[in-house]
Amino acid sequence: MARNGSPKRSVKAAKSPYVLDEQIGFILRQVSQRHAMIFARDIGINLTPTQWAALSKLSEVGACSQNQLGRLTSMDVATIKGVIDRLTARGLTETSPDPEDGRRLQVSLSRAGQQLAEKAAPAALAISKETLAPLDAKERETLVALLSKLR
Repeated sequence: MARNGSPKRSVKAAKSPYVLDEQIGFILRQVSQRHAMIFARDIGINLTPTQWAALSKLSEVGACSQNQLGRLTSMDVATIKGVIDRLTARGLTETSPDPEDGRRLQVSLSRAGQQLAEKAAPAALAISKETLAPLDAKERETLVALLSKLR
């Protein structure tokens, strides 16, 4: 009973047109968290996803400017600088002045970085496969195609 003697009424929220569990951002964050957990568990080496992205892209394209690497891996200037600083401190990347523009820094994989990228690639592929495991082959293809359109 309420203080005024009338029965208590529970307040039920009105049906909102915005349901969090149905929103793309919320779903993408949950999927991203799941993928990050799989990555951390299975990569087999001490690398963050951003460090792996930098190593993988350098293995793919070869030496490039730090700014270009940031663009290729969708990292802002401060993030790519920190990633490269940490990878260089571990002996996985090397930096040198760009021969075409001494104001720019060129980044490349060290021998150890190239070996690590080659060693980690099969685990990274398996991580992607596990992330997509709940989907059949056609669904995987469709999902990747649709997400690529949203970039």
